[in-house]
Amino acid sequence: MPLTDTESALLALIRETPLATPEELARRLGSTRASVNVHVSNLVKKGALLGRGYLLPEAGGPGRVVVVGGANVDVKARTLAAAVPGTSNPGVSAQAPGGVARNVAENLARLGVPASLLSVVGRDALGDWLLRETEAAGVDVRPVLRAPDVTTGTYTAVLDASGELLVAVAAMAAVEALTPAALQERRGVLRGAAWVVADGNLPEGSLSHLLSLAAEAGVPVVFEPVSVPKAARLRAALAAGLVPQVVTPNVPELGALLGRAVPDEPEALRGAAAELHAQGVRLVWVRRGAAGSLLSTPEGVTELAALPADVRDVTGAGDAMLAAFLAGLASGLPPADAARHGHAAAAITVESDHAVSPTLTPAAIQARLTGAATTG
Repeated sequence: MPLTDTESALLALIRETPLATPEELARRLGSTRASVNVHVSNLVKKGALLGRGYLLPEAGGPGRVVVVGGANVDVKARTLAAAVPGTSNPGVSAQAPGGVARNVAENLARLGVPASLLSVVGRDALGDWLLRETEAAGVDVRPVLRAPDVTTGTYTAVLDASGELLVAVAAMAAVEALTPAALQERRGVLRGAAWVVADGNLPEGSLSHLLSLAAEAGVPVVFEPVSVPKAARLRAALAAGLVPQVVTPNVPELGALLGRAVPDEPEALRGAAAELHAQGVRLVWVRRGAAGSLLSTPEGVTELAALPADVRDVTGAGDAMLAAFLAGLASGLPPADAARHGHAAAAITVESDHAVSPTLTPAAIQARLTGAATTG
């Protein structure tokens, strides 16, 4: 059956911007969302679209990952000698793109996994710069909300001469604009995704709504807690039966998910992971820093060692771990092997001065794993 002029125009828009929501398509057509929905139904009936979920993963490649949460500008200062509190310390500083969700998305792109970022930046110079840099790294930034009444977030970290974090100030109120209503408007970005990553910067209500939208779209969710206070934001969703498939806490964050302290001991970690399994979480990956990690599924537990590295800066190591883990799953690896890829990515990242290492590639991860096996 032939297409009408409006149907042809809509189909062209879908091909041009497959992540667009019905609201965005309606705006570009000069129409209404209801009208767009009618035309989509007609396109399905005529065989021009395979279904209302018209966004499909790229054939033959890894599935797209939608990363939702914080995007900000990192301001990193580092002392040149042992830090002396209460006074000025000689050092150096630099500005770089940052934010947990944004970093995970860039790491995914560097590992060959299509990544879409859903976050908030202001309509300011920092927001312009942040989006340019992120897009240049290969991330789809079209879903990012440009909020007129917020300032683009910043994360200011002070590191000692060895690269360990001394103190950080997170000015990330911008992410509060990622409300349930904003997520609802952008729900089209979830269509056809292989995974959704939700970081703990999301407000509690927004996190629950995202889990609900992902469940409706049939997309599994990974929850990255970010910090101890933010980890607790998931508890309301768990109580409501909105459960991510994967959670990736460190030990203190694991305690926050359960509302009690958990000792950093294998048996205690196994028991804590079992409590989350009982609530419906399929996979619990507990990061233990230099002690490695513990990966728990209902079928069993695997303890993994951290890989040796010459630490320059620990910023972004967890973001790289998560991205490499998902990239490994996307390539068909079992979870334990994917987690080993995560450890390799973390080792590469801490040896860099950048939160996202410019040398992170699938080949670099494989080389690090091969080297570790040889020396081990």
